[in-house]
Amino acid sequence: MSAERVNVKEKVLSANDQLAAGTRERLARQGIFSINLISSPGSGKTTLLERTVDLLKDSVRLALVAGDVQTRNDAERLIRHGVPVEAIETGGGCHLDARQVARSLEAFDLAGTDLLIIENVGNLVCPSSFDLGESMKVVLMSVTEGEDKPLKYPAAFRRASALVLTKIDLVPHLQFSTEQALENACSINPDLEVFSTSSYTGEGLESWAGWLTDHVLANKENAEGAGS
Repeated sequence: MSAERVNVKEKVLSANDQLAAGTRERLARQGIFSINLISSPGSGKTTLLERTVDLLKDSVRLALVAGDVQTRNDAERLIRHGVPVEAIETGGGCHLDARQVARSLEAFDLAGTDLLIIENVGNLVCPSSFDLGESMKVVLMSVTEGEDKPLKYPAAFRRASALVLTKIDLVPHLQFSTEQALENACSINPDLEVFSTSSYTGEGLESWAGWLTDHVLANKENAEGAGS
């Protein structure tokens, strides 16, 4: 029985990966940089995205996919910032999959998009296993979650290209060691780009937005080079 479960899982992931590869190729051809944002519930993903959109929308053409188990609440918050947003409700599913994301892309003008941000369902387990066709995974971790979060959920940190530590304005009010948290994260993935941020004070957001902009420009250059 356990062997059957493994085979079914492998088939599901294989089909998902094929769809994701098609999405990645499609986005790359059009020079679109895309990130898959994953975190625990309550880490501050949507608030970070609101601040990020405000910093970038005058210079970068954005599109956002907002995934959640139920409600369009996060999508409605993001729409108010004047960028195209497509909501995906999983109806109980603990992660987005490549089929859902590929379908959501039909709602966007991809020719007029530089950066696609996918806000995954709040969960550090399943989303780390499912490729959505993104250029990179980015993992969020808030200072309220404890320094050992990377050790408890190593796959999410191992497969990410960047870590955004959120809510750092709360550190003085907590028994939390930023140094220990980052040491734990980098022990899992020493290549992580790390951003320490506060959406409340704005600390670290310019650096984070600059990193995104640099990748957007590099993607555009690569696409133009491939097409010439």
